[in-house]
Parts: sequence; structure tokens; C-alpha cells
Amino acid sequence: MTQQEGEAVFEETFSDDEIAEFLQRNPDFFDRHPNLLMDLSVAHDPGGPAISLVERQVTLLRQRSGEVERQLKDLVAVAKLNDALVERIHLLSIQLMAATGCAERVEMLETCLREEFRAERAAVVLFAPLRDETPTGGGFLKIVDRGDAGLKPFASFLKSARPRCGLIRDRQKTFVFEENAGEISSAALVPLGPRAEHGFLVIGSRDPDYFNPGKGMDFLSRLGELVAVALVGQGSPDADAGSRENEL
Repeated sequence: MTQQEGEAVFEETFSDDEIAEFLQRNPDFFDRHPNLLMDLSVAHDPGGPAISLVERQVTLLRQRSGEVERQLKDLVAVAKLNDALVERIHLLSIQLMAATGCAERVEMLETCLREEFRAERAAVVLFAPLRDETPTGGGFLKIVDRGDAGLKPFASFLKSARPRCGLIRDRQKTFVFEENAGEISSAALVPLGPRAEHGFLVIGSRDPDYFNPGKGMDFLSRLGELVAVALVGQGSPDADAGSRENEL
């Protein structure tokens, strides 16, 4: 028996993960061994014709470029929406500051929510009368006692005192919007004052997906602070924008 025949023959194998890890650690491997590229071929699609490695890399880069472009467009769209919201809140602030009394502020708030914020329905629920005995007609302004039984469906929201967006329950929208309750599917609930002690603002939409939990809570918090200061002279603390629920 020759020495060669007597020697054990070992075949070293590597897993796909090990090879991938090696190439990641050595990105210049094919620069140092360009001859290997001549023998490599990669299918364009599973079961499709073979193409060169360079062609496959170009295809992947194009796909990634398309994904990045779509993400960039989404970010730009969100930025434009945020800019528009900031401008609307700024204009509302100026209008409320120019008002001469609570009655005028309530009227301006209702008009602005309808025309600038495109609210299909909106209402302010306060737990105490305003200083100048603003009339509560028209359904926009409701003055109720904090212990009113109609507020029970809002107990969780009032306890958290944080803005919420989502589907609005039948008892909630009936209490707030009364005969117009059937028109509303989703809503934003915004507390007024620390621990919602002054009441809350409700903005409703016919679209069940319009006020979804993905809406920006920071803007709703700022709106709540503005309304609280304008109507009762006291703002609310920063609300946690992380509190988002599918149902109010």
C-alpha cells in the first residue's frame, strides 16, 4: 500500500452561511481572484436563464433603488402633511388670539375645524360653563357634569387623558353627535387640560380609516392645549404620542 493510498482523504465542506460570512468579511475577495468571476453565473429569476454576476448585481441595485425612492416619496408626503398641519394650527392660534370673548372663540374654532381641518363633525365637551356663559346651541359645544352617566363610554380615555384615534363606539358618538351620530365612523378624542379636567374635543369622520391609530398624536396634543387655553385659560401637559388604540 502506498503512502498516498494509506492516507485518509478529507474533504472540507462549508455551509452557505459560512461562505456568505466569509465574503462579507472579505468584500475584495473577487478583486483578488478575478478569474473566478468568469466561471460564475446566476439565474435572473428562479428557473430562468443564467446571467453574469455583474448583471445580477445591477438588477438588485435597481430594485433597492426603487425601494429607496418609494420610501423617500412617502417621507416627503408625510413632511408636506405635517407642514400643512403646523400652518393650520398656527392660523387657528392667531384667530383665537384675536377673538374678543369665549363666544367668538367657540365660533372660530368650529369654523376652523370644519373649513381648515376638514372635520365632517366636531364637538367640544366641557365640564363647566365658560366664563361669559357662551350659549351651547348648535350641537358643537356641550356643557356636562363630570359625573354625567353619558360619559361612561369615555372612562378609559378620560383616565389616560391622552389623545386617541380610531373607531368610535355607538354610545360615544350618540352622546357627542346626537342625531348626526350615524354619519360618523372614526374619530379623534383630544383631552382638554391636565388629566382632561376641563373636558375634551371630538373630531369625527365618515371614513372608518381616516382617524386611524397611525395619526400623529403630537399635533392633536398641541391642538388640545390650544383649545384649552383659548376656552378655559389653562393648557394640558404634553401627551404621550405612543398611546394609540384601534378603538376608542
